[in-house]
Amino acid sequence: MITYAAGSYQVVVIGAGHAGCEAALAAARIGCSTLLVTLSMENIALMPCNPSIGGPAKAQLVREMDALGGEMGINIDKANIQIRTINTGKGPAVQALRAQADKYEYHKEMLRTLLNQQNLDIMMAEVARIETKSGRVTGIVTKTGAYFECQAVVVTSGTYLKGRIIIGDIIFDGGPGNQFPATMLSQCLQDLGFELGRFKTGTPPRISKKSVDFSKMKEQPGDEQPLRFSYMSPPVKRPQLSCWLTYSTPETHKIVMDNLDRAPMFTGVIQGRGPRYCPSFEDKVVRFSHKDSHQLFVEPEGRATDEMYVQGLNTSLPEDVQIRVLRSIPGLENVRMIRTGYAIEYDYIPASQLKLSLETKAVEGLFTAGQINGTSGYEEAAAQGLIAGINAAMKVLDREPLILKRSQAFIGVLIDDLITKEMDEPYRLLTSRAEYRLLLRQDNADLRLTEIGRQVGLVSDERWEVFQKKVHLLEQEKQRLRDYGATPADEVVGNILAQKGSAPLKDRVSLWDLLRRPELEIEDYIKAGLVPEYDLDILEQLEVQAKYEGYINKQYEQVQRFEKMENRLIPEQIDYEDVPGLSNEAKQKLTQFRPMSVGQASRIAGVSPADINVLLIYLEKERRK
Repeated sequence: MITYAAGSYQVVVIGAGHAGCEAALAAARIGCSTLLVTLSMENIALMPCNPSIGGPAKAQLVREMDALGGEMGINIDKANIQIRTINTGKGPAVQALRAQADKYEYHKEMLRTLLNQQNLDIMMAEVARIETKSGRVTGIVTKTGAYFECQAVVVTSGTYLKGRIIIGDIIFDGGPGNQFPATMLSQCLQDLGFELGRFKTGTPPRISKKSVDFSKMKEQPGDEQPLRFSYMSPPVKRPQLSCWLTYSTPETHKIVMDNLDRAPMFTGVIQGRGPRYCPSFEDKVVRFSHKDSHQLFVEPEGRATDEMYVQGLNTSLPEDVQIRVLRSIPGLENVRMIRTGYAIEYDYIPASQLKLSLETKAVEGLFTAGQINGTSGYEEAAAQGLIAGINAAMKVLDREPLILKRSQAFIGVLIDDLITKEMDEPYRLLTSRAEYRLLLRQDNADLRLTEIGRQVGLVSDERWEVFQKKVHLLEQEKQRLRDYGATPADEVVGNILAQKGSAPLKDRVSLWDLLRRPELEIEDYIKAGLVPEYDLDILEQLEVQAKYEGYINKQYEQVQRFEKMENRLIPEQIDYEDVPGLSNEAKQKLTQFRPMSVGQASRIAGVSPADINVLLIYLEKERRK
């Protein structure tokens, strides 16, 4: 291939999905000249699966990205067509915002943001090679021969990497939505010494809204109050579109079972492992054969489109079978299918080949983020993209990388899990994966991470001013509630207790301690004129911190014990063969993963508590030499 010098940038980002957009914006905003290379301008920030953002653990990621200076939260606030809080009957650790997106508006708004960003250029091309010298990135070469010199590369190829679309017995090379795959980059990564694996994901069919009988379904409206993901978005009440709940039937399941001989999932056509927590519909029917039905949600894809997404019906069955399956579902008897569901197989890099900064161990200056790291989900991809983009910029500017701890953020949990745990399926973040989830709530992400985002250089003066004002008001009101001592003679407080059926006071109690009673809410104080009607974020913080103060303090104590292990660093060049007493499995695993700390080492499968004790003794002896 004849190449030519096409330009020079500090950072190049390959791929413009959710990971690539966050990576490119982060690097550019920190001050690095950045090039974003995409296969298609029309597919920037594409939502090939469910056009929604948020949900348990995922909402926390979006809020954390926003606190650090990311874009996903702001963008979904501009483009949502429905937003609501889910898990409201549970505690604050698992409550989460979820928004249905207008996928076309989401794309347009993100494209507009990218185009208006200083230090950032966008180019449509396929990257054929990543150039290196002496184990370090020097540039990229496109399929048409353009050579761009750079100091860092972030690969966010999504499911395009040697993508293969499967619909029944029809198989062809392609990316999501029948787009072009990235065919040359896989070989380049292998040539650079990376081990590649193969995963699979898929989507359901899309159907015409006009052909749906909603009278046979249960409506799922959004919340009436104006909700938002980003701390910088104004609370706006906008018209919302409903989602709809229906169910598969025994007839549905019979159609699937009768056609398993044509199902790629069961004929051996599909080789890659799919996500356990988002299985194909045919897999659900087989695995849960005792169930007569499964929930299905019919969700709009935008305001200016007739397409609706059938959540829960991911499938690679032949097209004719998909139509029969759809028409066996209540409300879809006369449905018209607009797009066929499909499975897609793609290459990924097992994340044990990465550092916690998301820089690869094999090539300096090369970072990866998103589904190429073996994850599933827009939010997981975007969070990795943000961190990879930040750390690519840190690399170029010769600054320390940003590494978030498990006790600091769900982002820290996500990346640590990827690197320390051997994944045999696409990884999805769950609330249960976080040990300190009561500390890592969606409502306090700004309090946890905005200062870090400011230090990195992503938090603007405007955002910083908003944050400082919030912190001041919050601390002021907390102190006032602690100082206000209600007595048995206090008529205002007595009336509140009587109205809520709460026991009257016998002694002096602060309003802060009184709020711990389960039947009392901050809203009761507002109605009685005891608390000003602050912004919803302030009020939510006051109530959560008061009610769960004891539990929160216990988790902080656990974190302090946890930090002792996390802060015990392991020398980068340690030879585990020299550590006497380590089991052979521990030596192999520790050599493979190269953990940064004893805490990280303790989370690697195959490394026992006894191995950790041996390692601690060895490190202490080495320290004393």
